[in-house]
Amino acid sequence: MKPQIPLMKHISEKRKSKKSRMTRQNIGEAVLSLMRVRNYEEITVSDIAKKAHVSRMTFYHYFDSKTDALNNYLYEIIESYLEECSRTLGIERFGDAAHVRHALLFLDQYTDFFLILAHANLHSLMLNALNDYMQKYLAPIYPRSIYELYFYAGALLNVFLKWEENGKKEPVEEMVQVILNCCPSQFEKKK
Repeated sequence: MKPQIPLMKHISEKRKSKKSRMTRQNIGEAVLSLMRVRNYEEITVSDIAKKAHVSRMTFYHYFDSKTDALNNYLYEIIESYLEECSRTLGIERFGDAAHVRHALLFLDQYTDFFLILAHANLHSLMLNALNDYMQKYLAPIYPRSIYELYFYAGALLNVFLKWEENGKKEPVEEMVQVILNCCPSQFEKKK
């Protein structure tokens, strides 16, 4: 039986309605749209609000900063991943080939987002989100060092980003093997 993954609890109740989720997503997409043409540091909350067709007050109702808006977008992606894994693969053996393949293909759906963050040197946002996932959801299940889990998160993120930056020239199966060769079965759950 697959263990149920508790969904991220940090998203407040006021943010869970369909309308508020759409508003938050619209704001996140506005930040990304602006990042395609401007440096992240130059983008203001006023620019984001205008692009998202919301007021600054609405922006600040949901977020404290533009970084908070990007983090929310990122955590929505991770929450979708958790929901999908819970329904399909489970997390009993998250380091096996099926899970690595699934993670790469799932993240590939959001390539534009991840590459925009990488281009803006916001790797820490991505890595912090993956580390948070490792600590909150996998560390309680896997009797391994948190350092091993963080190693896996960093390896997965770096391999994914480089694969995407290089135009995905290698087939996904080759990338799965690269990751598995670097992290040989150390993530199998101990009985």
